[in-house]
Amino acid sequence: MWKKHPKALPFLFFSEMWERFGYYLMIGIFTLYLKDAVAGFNMNEKDSASLYGTFIALVFFTPFLGGLIADRYLGYRRSIIMGGLLMGVGYCTMGIHNETMLYVSMTLVIVGNGFFKPNISTLLGNVYSTPQHMQQKDEGYNIFYMGINVGAFVCNFFGAALYTTIGWGAAFAAAGVGMFIGVITFITGTRHYAAYDVRKPLKPGDMPLGKILAMVILPSFVFGVIGWFIKGDGYLLDSNSTDAFIFACVPVAVFYTVLLLRSSKDERPAMGAMLSIFAVVILFWAIFKQNGSALNTWASRYTDRHVTGTTGDVLAALKQTDKPINTTYKPDSALKLDNQFRRVTENGVEVKEFTYPSYFKNIPPEKLPAEGETINAWLPSLSQSINPFWVIVLTPLVVAFFTWLRRKGKEPSTPTKIAFGLLISALSVLVMIAAVKAGNNGAEKVSVWWLIGSYGVITIGELFLSPMGLSLVSKLSPVRITSLMMGGWFLSTSIGNKLSGILASQWDEYDNKVNYFWLNFILLFAAAIFLFVLLRWLNRVMKEKGVN
Repeated sequence: MWKKHPKALPFLFFSEMWERFGYYLMIGIFTLYLKDAVAGFNMNEKDSASLYGTFIALVFFTPFLGGLIADRYLGYRRSIIMGGLLMGVGYCTMGIHNETMLYVSMTLVIVGNGFFKPNISTLLGNVYSTPQHMQQKDEGYNIFYMGINVGAFVCNFFGAALYTTIGWGAAFAAAGVGMFIGVITFITGTRHYAAYDVRKPLKPGDMPLGKILAMVILPSFVFGVIGWFIKGDGYLLDSNSTDAFIFACVPVAVFYTVLLLRSSKDERPAMGAMLSIFAVVILFWAIFKQNGSALNTWASRYTDRHVTGTTGDVLAALKQTDKPINTTYKPDSALKLDNQFRRVTENGVEVKEFTYPSYFKNIPPEKLPAEGETINAWLPSLSQSINPFWVIVLTPLVVAFFTWLRRKGKEPSTPTKIAFGLLISALSVLVMIAAVKAGNNGAEKVSVWWLIGSYGVITIGELFLSPMGLSLVSKLSPVRITSLMMGGWFLSTSIGNKLSGILASQWDEYDNKVNYFWLNFILLFAAAIFLFVLLRWLNRVMKEKGVN
């Protein structure tokens, strides 16, 4: 796989693999941790989904600034190392059961990712900027993307075993260790990409960082505060955090609009094409990033997770169900939680009610275990490994498919790949609609194969879209603002991530879950149709730039 590619690729591949090991381990257990009534924060579905959406939105919001600082001042390597260290510390401290420490840890991860994520992607693009490797850029990003998902696949097994056997703190610490290994790997390969770490000083017409801070970052902060406090109860949407995020995005959106209007005549079509695609793929991320919220809930509540037999201590640990749920069946637990798991009292006064539904609630009477029988059920966080499993399996096939089309002179353009990615992703939602119908709208649990099938379809769409977006920015962006435009790609991811939290926070409001998934389908399908309408113009822009 590596032979025909730059020598930098394996080091960037494994650096990103370990970074994603830490990030996806943390994300896979984040909402479960928030909802844990014993050792977590006992949040309900709406609050945990809203905080999750805000968190992952901000994680992808900061690359806007991190990319700019790397472009002009720090350089890519320093930014990547600094960002990785901040994230590693944030993961390690996240398991400290204290609300203030939770938010401090989230802040470290948010800031760290801002420095790490856009710059390692930009550095990879620079490595493929030579005439020898230019035609391999899409393929290189696909391979790089597979590295992301190797880490994302493996991490959930470590997380499940650690938080079940030791506790949440051990699982979060493992995420931090993974991040530190990623930093060490990156430093080891320095000689292969040092020459591509070229800072881009200000040119006539460029906006100085101080001006950007004054005109974009400070207004974003002020707008965010206004959004948080206006009315005090979620003026626009589901929560104050959502309002704050929406308000904070306004100055950044204005900044990119001004950037487009002030661009030169030669740069403007390419920048317009990029910003159009950024806007459309927001809806992809809004649906895709529900894997850590709504689809995690589907795995927990509506998927048959019962397994039989044990094959050693590790597998036995992985087969335990959600820690606050009693897995010993009693007749009343088919309808409600057992008394010992229902509430916490202090001096006889109820202070906290547990919000977890019983695992046995939606099992048909004829399939219920005998009274007193204890079952084993795999942890719902393990469902987070389904998508990266498909990425690992399908990436070589997708790469081979596009390589074959390239040899025949029929490889579609990058915007065309993205449009088909949106369309295929929309089809994955139809699988979940069928799953809801198969389970009689949640009245009965359904097979995990429904989740596996849905993830399989959306993974094909993801491989058509996500690495292609990184490649598109590298191809079309003016050299002087490549990292800034890479930050724009991650900003669109950020907005989509927050929208995913908004959608998932409404899960319990839908009595008929079919309607929830139909909304997701309509959003994705509309985005796909819109991009297909723009394809002729987008392809013309690509052709004028001399890229595909």
